[in-house]
Amino acid sequence: MSTPQLVVHRDKELMAQAAAARLITRIVDAQSARGSASVVLTGGRNGNGVLAALAAAPARDAVDWSRLDLWWGDERYLPEGDPERNATQARAALLDAVPLDPKRVHPMPASDGPHGADGADAAAAEYAAELAAAAGPEDHGPVPAFDVLMLGVGPDTHVASLFPELPGVRETTRTVVGVHGAPKPPPTRISLTLPAIRAAREVWLLAAGEDKAEAAAIALSGAGEIQAPAAGARGRARTLWLLDSAAASRLPRELYPPASP
Repeated sequence: MSTPQLVVHRDKELMAQAAAARLITRIVDAQSARGSASVVLTGGRNGNGVLAALAAAPARDAVDWSRLDLWWGDERYLPEGDPERNATQARAALLDAVPLDPKRVHPMPASDGPHGADGADAAAAEYAAELAAAAGPEDHGPVPAFDVLMLGVGPDTHVASLFPELPGVRETTRTVVGVHGAPKPPPTRISLTLPAIRAAREVWLLAAGEDKAEAAAIALSGAGEIQAPAAGARGRARTLWLLDSAAASRLPRELYPPASP
């Protein structure tokens, strides 16, 4: 796995704009090299902030949206269209404004789907099967080698819906799991596991705000992934932490890079 690299921006707005510009470049490069690109989206204020900044970026038209596959790192197991679902928020922030191919947008199952309100585990298995079907021989595994997989970092160091010490973060075989008893609402979720996350070419971890400072410091200072799931989120080729100055404020000085303009 790759060694984390850090980029620190002045504030969360600049961080979101810079991440959006970086994402456009990465998608265009992948499409130029292989004809298509794949991105895993994250929810939360920082993930949605990046999507909103991308929607507002003039360079967004450089992307061939019809040749982009979109996946999700986790989802709240709620009914389709619920305003708290990551997919619902992503559509409002960006997806409804760009010409995506609907067949290449892969939301996680909803609680009012065929698996029912108590079917998070079966829904997770369905999503794992969808990922496996999309993986090719060149991916060397049960999920596609995503070009970019974005993750928000929680104040408790959780990423996706992998929370410290809970069963999901200990999973080593399955690529997607149902999450029960999450410490933040809603308690039932679906999440990629660390093995699936680490299949990505690049993993970007987003952290902005003073409430993320301790989590960033813990995850980047040698903590174990069971206690600090963000520490285990690494990409094959690159692991990039994108922070604002508030989230970086407690990092050891030897880790703190020069601030971006």
